[in-house]
Amino acid sequence: MWDERYATDDYVYGTEPNDFLREQVGLIGEPPKKVLCLADGEGRNGVYLAKLGHRVLSVDASPVGLRKATRLAERENVPLETLVADLTEHTFAAGAFDAVVSIFCHVAEAGRPHLHRQVARTLKPGGMLILEAYTPAQVPRDTGGPDTPDRTPTAAELEAAFADFEILSSREFDRQVIEGRGHSGLGAVVQFIARKP
Repeated sequence: MWDERYATDDYVYGTEPNDFLREQVGLIGEPPKKVLCLADGEGRNGVYLAKLGHRVLSVDASPVGLRKATRLAERENVPLETLVADLTEHTFAAGAFDAVVSIFCHVAEAGRPHLHRQVARTLKPGGMLILEAYTPAQVPRDTGGPDTPDRTPTAAELEAAFADFEILSSREFDRQVIEGRGHSGLGAVVQFIARKP
């Protein structure tokens, strides 16, 4: 499905970074930090972080999307490492990253506990998780995101999954999400920031 969605010349979610990431990027620390970008698709967030001087690994299930991410990085003249992987199964190295950025990474509910454990595992002590996703309230809207609630987390789920972390912010609310033609209007989102002890 994602290969088909990304098989177009334009960038479905645009080439600009997510607003929430742009607001919170200072929490990652002074570059260069090692940053893992989950479900980075066509690379807009990974390339943004690379332009700031961070060393980025962009992971996605779609090789078509990541080829576009590579092209975007080349266009912006920054290095970007990419990895095609199923986030519900992939194992990341322990203590490998200073930050994990998860922007609209929507995997099935059954696979999320594995992904959450991997995020906790791969972050270094003191490492930051910066996450924005659609919540179940988004599903009936026609402004982007999954069409089933199974793929959308809640703040309560994230707070439970990262209960051992220092939770800096956790909130659900509606905001305008304007990112290419893929996200276009009022969205029901959860924004979550946590630091590994």
